[in-house]
Amino acid sequence: MQTFNLQMWIRVIGMLVAFASVGHAQNGDRPGEEQPALPAHIQAPPAPPLSPEDALKSFRLQPGFRIDLVASDPMIESPVALAFDPDGRLWVLEMRGFMPNADGIGEDAPVGRVSVLEDVDGDGRMDKRTIFLDGLVMPRALALVRGGALIAEPPHLWFCRDTNGDGKCDEKIEVANDYATEADPKLGSKMNPEHSANGLMWAMDNWIYSANYTTRFRNVDGSWHREPTVSRGQWGLTQDDFGRIFHNSNSDPLRADLVPSQYLSRNPNLRGAVGVNFQVAKDLAVWPIRVNPGVNRGYQKGQLRDDGRLATYTGACGPCIYRGENFPKEFSGAAFVCEPTGNLIRCERLTESDGFILSTNAFPQAEFLASTDERFRPVNLYTGPDGGLYVVDMYRGILQHRMYLTSYLRKQSLSRALDKAVDRGRIYRIVADGRPLNRKPALSNASGATLVATLAHSNGWWRDTAQRLLIERADAKVVPDLKELVASGKEALARLHALWTLDGLGRLDARTLEGALDDTSPKVQAAAIRLAEPFLKTGDSQAATLWNKTVARAASQDADVLIQLGATLSETKGTVADQALSSLLARGATNALIREAVISGLRDRELEFLERLSTEASWMESTPARVQTFATLARCVLNTAKADKLNGLLSLAAKQPAAAWKQMALLNGLAEAVPPKVAGKPANVRLVKFEAEPTGLTELKKIERAEIRERVEQISSLFTWPGKPGSLPEVVAQPLTAEEQERFKAGKELYLISCGACHQPTGLGQEGLAPGLLDSEWVLGSEQRLIRITLQGVRGPLTVKGKVYSLEMPTLAVFNDDQLACVLTYVRREWGHTAAPVAPATIAKIRAATEKREEAWTEAELLKLP
Repeated sequence: MQTFNLQMWIRVIGMLVAFASVGHAQNGDRPGEEQPALPAHIQAPPAPPLSPEDALKSFRLQPGFRIDLVASDPMIESPVALAFDPDGRLWVLEMRGFMPNADGIGEDAPVGRVSVLEDVDGDGRMDKRTIFLDGLVMPRALALVRGGALIAEPPHLWFCRDTNGDGKCDEKIEVANDYATEADPKLGSKMNPEHSANGLMWAMDNWIYSANYTTRFRNVDGSWHREPTVSRGQWGLTQDDFGRIFHNSNSDPLRADLVPSQYLSRNPNLRGAVGVNFQVAKDLAVWPIRVNPGVNRGYQKGQLRDDGRLATYTGACGPCIYRGENFPKEFSGAAFVCEPTGNLIRCERLTESDGFILSTNAFPQAEFLASTDERFRPVNLYTGPDGGLYVVDMYRGILQHRMYLTSYLRKQSLSRALDKAVDRGRIYRIVADGRPLNRKPALSNASGATLVATLAHSNGWWRDTAQRLLIERADAKVVPDLKELVASGKEALARLHALWTLDGLGRLDARTLEGALDDTSPKVQAAAIRLAEPFLKTGDSQAATLWNKTVARAASQDADVLIQLGATLSETKGTVADQALSSLLARGATNALIREAVISGLRDRELEFLERLSTEASWMESTPARVQTFATLARCVLNTAKADKLNGLLSLAAKQPAAAWKQMALLNGLAEAVPPKVAGKPANVRLVKFEAEPTGLTELKKIERAEIRERVEQISSLFTWPGKPGSLPEVVAQPLTAEEQERFKAGKELYLISCGACHQPTGLGQEGLAPGLLDSEWVLGSEQRLIRITLQGVRGPLTVKGKVYSLEMPTLAVFNDDQLACVLTYVRREWGHTAAPVAPATIAKIRAATEKREEAWTEAELLKLP
């Protein structure tokens, strides 16, 4: 078997894949599903392309605001992203190859480009264009860094620069060759630009994040570094003033990382944490001002209202946390979300309490901006340096990619010629009436002192840009000014940015952090605790005072401080840290974010921590939060699947007073892991193996209390040992041959590239995105079903381990038979799985038998297969 090589894989796929049939069925059609015509009273008016001036007349904007045209076709075409450089020039990424027709033929044409626009006469409208880089195939993300631009052209992430001053790119350096691989045009008809990486964003922590991608990047001294992170959303990223990342997916308008993701992903025993990928917006209803029959599943009940308007989100994307100062104060920190299928932009007002963020529609049963023009397609939003809210309008008819296009939508599109005039695009700016705008920035040649002062600017774009430039310049002369700003800056946001700038420069010190721990702002204190972690681990004398001041923060009443303290101290380890964590949880465990932050750092130490808590005086009395803490820690011990740990937990439970709160909490935590029955049979569950009946369980059986006996009987189903009554014979994994072992190794790399973003490297999945593969009946059961899922995809609802998921998994048919066998062998033998490997010949046989099938499978169809 040949050694796996990513570039070889891309070339092989390009040769293997042919264009999909453009016959009657569409890729988005579901087998056996009727797509009836809409009721006669729902009539969509003609949708001719409007001039920019007429398009402005189609808008309904909330009172007190004004929308202006900034740029339009033919200057720009099919814009999907933008960025302002330090001098206010507007960089626009143009995906000109996207769906040039209803069949998507021609998307591999090298017509994409990045244009730089300038407003020469100062009237607010761009009047000069320089094409920085063209000849791109389906470019999809842009970020300005180090005097150049990161540009994503699948599967490449390029760092592009103009080295001779003519405004055009003359140097391209590859930063990554696995960026948005699902959208690589070489995949032909299997290319999937709707579910692949995008949204490059420099965040406050000096890392560059993407949506729909499990890698973050950072440039240190001119060298690009990368490390894993969680996958976020579908299209677009944004951050708030404190560096918290927000994202969304088509039917889920706003989610956020309430806690830095690296903490909650460090303990695989802690599952289902709420602090990452938290659903901020619960209200999914939308309020267009026109009928919207041209949505992909407009024929489905509930997708449209009785009057033909879109009822719920189906294309949410491009979120933006407004961080300017032109809008009235009540809009500071508000979230704006694009809904291009409904031709509207939502404004969500955010409220924060104890670290949790929730939102409500700022204009109940209405939208911030809506249009009667069906071709208005807002896909991204940005806070501009002038304080305006910038709208990227792709302006086109067909927005749904052919990978998911239904016959219904195709008919809708063709009936109104929405497949025509695809070479348009507009950028708008929304401003508040009667309120001033900022001057045009001139930061590229600003002095270090000026940039330090800019960290106190009222506009988030200015602060972010100043921070980035200071780090990129690496000028040691600004370090004293930055430290002074941390110590005595008037604005909390300035002090916060100064801390992260010093971190980016590698010039933080213990004394500066000690001062920041006494800051009047809890957000600054929390950042100082986080940034103190490298110093706390050194153990030298300089860190002693910092350590004492950090631990003392446990007396704080603020959730931000306590959440970060829990995350930091649990990583630090040690008796003093554990004592502080015990005290912190005794008071603050009512907050799930604090509880998760602590437990996330206790990987494989959960039992020892439980033993500590069980004897401490502060944990004698029962509270709902303490009960939940014990139950969660017990579940974590079970998730280790280590017999000695679990026996220790059972023994600990047996030692507690009968039916007292600690005993019941521990047993209930284990009982929660007992899966529900599916079709009258227990769902698939991994059993913890013991050499004999665990002594802790034996002791628990001696307790003659009905509630204890009930729990013991429940949790016994989670364990097995030789001779256990009613137990099934142990399944012994079939040893892999040398060839199969090579497939397993190659499969791991392929899995991380193609599947890990959604299902996660741990196989645990991600709430709101994808179910876990760990112990999944679909992974470990019939290979006939599993292979079909990967060849044609699957559409929800799909039941996985007793939980129903409404999802659409795209096909992996771009892999050849051997590559697909690698992936499937990997997931059936990784994470302790013992299922049989999958042979390429089996895949070849099923591929041939299903080669004419284009639609995804349903659960009902798959369950009919052996």
